[in-house]
Amino acid sequence: MLAGQSRAKAVVLLSGGMDSAVCLHSAQAQGFAVYALSFRYGQRHGLELRSAEAMARALAVEGHLFFDLSVEAFGGSALTDAIPVPKGGTGDGIPVTYVPARNTVFLSLALAWAETLGAHDLFIGVNAVDFSGYPDCRPAFIAAFERLANVATREGVEQRPYRIHAPLLHLSKAEIIRQGVALGVDFSHTLSCYDPDGQGRACGACDACRLRLAGFAAEGLADPAVYR
Repeated sequence: MLAGQSRAKAVVLLSGGMDSAVCLHSAQAQGFAVYALSFRYGQRHGLELRSAEAMARALAVEGHLFFDLSVEAFGGSALTDAIPVPKGGTGDGIPVTYVPARNTVFLSLALAWAETLGAHDLFIGVNAVDFSGYPDCRPAFIAAFERLANVATREGVEQRPYRIHAPLLHLSKAEIIRQGVALGVDFSHTLSCYDPDGQGRACGACDACRLRLAGFAAEGLADPAVYR
């Protein structure tokens, strides 16, 4: 970047989980002026959002917006309704922890904020290797949304294209952790568990915990999260 040249802006979806933390650090390491976007959408706990706020503050992002969504729009999921979170594996098919159209909604609002800010780069920490099988975490979804962004916005139509960055898309959990360590991510400040207790202690048995623990084990590292 030339002296005096302003940094390109990027909107980063920040949940407070492990993957979004690595994604946030990745965007900043690439030299973007980062604007973080987090959502309250009726998820079972707000502890993850506290982690997101702490991370954004620690990295001194340019801005951090919390967006409130109607909880009625995201029913039928174990993450938003009074449905038990599966423990010890979810079996075949898309699990009950899938939240209807969540990433489509999140990226649409991120796109609107990006166009308002004059940003053309959006980051999302989805992963399609060690994941629960959600359709909105797969390469086809990311590619389709990028095409949509560039026909649905003034900027895109006027040939100032948007790029949807999913830097973790093809990485295993172990590789994500390795990248996070290299970027200086403090994983003790992240919360991945689908069913933590009131003190923020992870259950250790849900799909998110199992994938996280396996990733740290594969790297020969102790997971700094607190488990009950």
